Amino acid sequence: MAPRRCSKAALGAKRSVRVAVLGLLAVAGTAFARDDRPTPSGLPVPRWVSLKFGAVNARKGPGDDYPTVWTYDARRLPVQVVAETKEWRKICDPDGQSAWVHRRTTDGARTVFRAAATPLPLLARPEAKAPVRAYLSPRAVAELDKCDKGWCRIHVENVRAWAPERELWGTGDAPRCR
Repeated sequence: MAPRRCSKAALGAKRSVRVAVLGLLAVAGTAFARDDRPTPSGLPVPRWVSLKFGAVNARKGPGDDYPTVWTYDARRLPVQVVAETKEWRKICDPDGQSAWVHRRTTDGARTVFRAAATPLPLLARPEAKAPVRAYLSPRAVAELDKCDKGWCRIHVENVRAWAPERELWGTGDAPRCR
């Protein structure tokens, strides 16, 4: 049987239908925070991850066919995964914006971010009157060791210290944006 020939218009229409179907499948395979079904990754949503690279394209939807809305220039920035497909993660950033990034651009390493415009005193112990070891600069990223009873132990370079959990972006279980 000879192959069928199609006009360019018919090919374009078929391609549009295929893209639309793939888009619907991608959205249908998306796991949202309130959904009881297991997520494509098997990990909970919402959850915290960090950006793996210095330049990460943020897209309007879960696929390379969606336009890039901005590029993150912030390696190790903590972001919250609020939805996912097999290959894409919808993330929420410290500025309250959400976009889709490819899963290979995220890392499970936990970090925190100082979103406030003032330096944050880092303390020797998890108590308000403990001596100050250092300051975390505004819009700075630090590695997260653990959080307990409202305090987080973080480290930047060779300094390990404690900070109030409420002063850091990248902690807590509540979804930060949709």
